[in-house]
Amino acid sequence: MMFTLSYNAQWVLLSTLILGMAAGIMGSFAYWKRQSLMSDALSHAALPGVVVGFALMGTKNLPVMIAGAAASALLGALLIQWIRSSSRVKEDAAMGIVLSVFFGLGIMLLTIVNRMPGGNQSGLDSFIFGQAASMVRKDVYIMAGVALLVLLISIIGFKEWKLFLFDPQFARGLGLSSRWMNSIYMTVLVLIIVIGIQAVGVILMSALLIIPAVSARYWTNSFLWMVILSGLFGGGAGMAGTYISTLGKGWPTGPFIVLAASALFVVSLAFGLRKGLLVVYLQQRAQKRLHTRSLSSPAVERGR
Repeated sequence: MMFTLSYNAQWVLLSTLILGMAAGIMGSFAYWKRQSLMSDALSHAALPGVVVGFALMGTKNLPVMIAGAAASALLGALLIQWIRSSSRVKEDAAMGIVLSVFFGLGIMLLTIVNRMPGGNQSGLDSFIFGQAASMVRKDVYIMAGVALLVLLISIIGFKEWKLFLFDPQFARGLGLSSRWMNSIYMTVLVLIIVIGIQAVGVILMSALLIIPAVSARYWTNSFLWMVILSGLFGGGAGMAGTYISTLGKGWPTGPFIVLAASALFVVSLAFGLRKGLLVVYLQQRAQKRLHTRSLSSPAVERGR
């Protein structure tokens, strides 16, 4: 018997499609900025803000919890910048420190809240691995709306993003402020993380940002096409993972979305037109044949 999605599930599926596309596009920017680990650090840093937002309201209020997650993630980003600028600690080490400390704090706060009256019914545990099925229509509207805003910012300012990522000195010469672009980049990255953690979870949200971008890199050398493909891969993974998670009762959404994205990565790794293993193997084989022929040609001429 064919499985039929409910009306609410169809909206959830649409929202994860938009979320995946926005995450894939921002993941491309993070990939070229060489800050893929930043998304992992910020997604973990958002957890304390989610729990604090719930504790302040005493109930699951998504706008307040998103605001708390955004504040917590932005604080994590500022701490990473402060640690890097005021000490000899490198950026990747600073990200690891912030990731561990904030996630540990979030788990501690989550344990405390769950022991409060009614806390075990809060559904906060779903923010660890994601549970799209627990989202109501209001949550879907908020998530889809913010994801669309991120998409618009990414598309409208595409030329500016390209200059900012590849030639920041030329961009400054044209009057494009690197400080403003960095601020916008960090704000948009935080936005896409905090709206996605309910569907994908704080642990796996970074995978939805990183895997589609890396997969797209195997198919093209063009930045524009990489961004487009990354958005398509992210949206496809979001839809496929969400659909599979609705087939079972209580199945977390995040792991299935990541598995769908991982399947796309395996296909890209094997068959990608630019750096795929099959293409690299065929190119190496062709070069080996040419090398063998070039070595054997003088011997043939001398024999004559």
